[in-house]
Amino acid sequence: MHGISVSLNACLSRIASDMQQVDDVIRQSLSSQVPLINQISEYIIHSGGKRLRPALVLMAGDLAGGVTAAHHQLAAIIEFIHTATLLHDDVVDASELRRGKSTANHVYGNPASVLVGDFLYSRAFQMMVKLQKMRIMDILADATNVISEGEVLQLLNVRNIGVSEQDYLQVIHFKTAKLFEAATRLGAVQCQSNTAQEQALANYGMHLGTAFQLVDDVLDLTGESEKIGKTLGNDLAEGKVTLPMLYAIQQAPAAQADLVKQALLEGQVAQLDKVLEILHAVKAFDYVCGVAEKEARLACEALSVFTESPAKQAMLDLAHFSVSRQQ
Repeated sequence: MHGISVSLNACLSRIASDMQQVDDVIRQSLSSQVPLINQISEYIIHSGGKRLRPALVLMAGDLAGGVTAAHHQLAAIIEFIHTATLLHDDVVDASELRRGKSTANHVYGNPASVLVGDFLYSRAFQMMVKLQKMRIMDILADATNVISEGEVLQLLNVRNIGVSEQDYLQVIHFKTAKLFEAATRLGAVQCQSNTAQEQALANYGMHLGTAFQLVDDVLDLTGESEKIGKTLGNDLAEGKVTLPMLYAIQQAPAAQADLVKQALLEGQVAQLDKVLEILHAVKAFDYVCGVAEKEARLACEALSVFTESPAKQAMLDLAHFSVSRQQ
């Protein structure tokens, strides 16, 4: 996967006009009679995210037979669910910065953020009911439930230095990759794809989401604050035992492993430089990037059931982007 540099905009260029229509759906669907809901929703939705999950609904639809107005609705639903999880996440983590801007809870307070998150969830379910497809409701209800389980699992793993790599990957599959998987599956279901194609796109989404999160975990420790839009070492401060640190605890000499454990247990961001030295010494980042590249390869292999096309190439390019990105 190394040596291929591709921009996100290039990956998404085929669906750019459809994404504008998704933005229109989002704007129309956000309106509430309660001014604070409009205010916070606008603040979050327009705070510069990659819009990757809704884009995946469209890309999967593009590959599976063509993007329709229903795909625009589904993409907006996915974005609402994702945004609701971010609102709740930032409250749980007491985060102050996301995408380089103050978090909604930092600006408006925790109660407002939790309640507007609830509004976005319930609005998403209103929208999916209007599509009148039981299969779609089934996929989205399952996904939101699994994501919630992932959030609770992650909470249980905070400052738990005994967590295994398998446990950690399960959290990623539940908390992050599940919504990627739902997005690509929905794109196929709306096109009435056959079972093999639907499963292929769902697998692509799951592996892509896993690769994305693994790279996020590396960037949290090695990226540039301005680029990644959050304070470096955030995960360390919050006691999140991510794979780079987990690998270092397992591979470093006892004294150094203890230092990493201590830093995690006490959220010692002041120790970040020492922790990074240890992680570099045991090649933790190389290891995690290797796992991410394997996931990206599996995402690409999943699409082998589709014949070559510009739509397929865009999805292959996105898998390459997921492991080469700097933000």
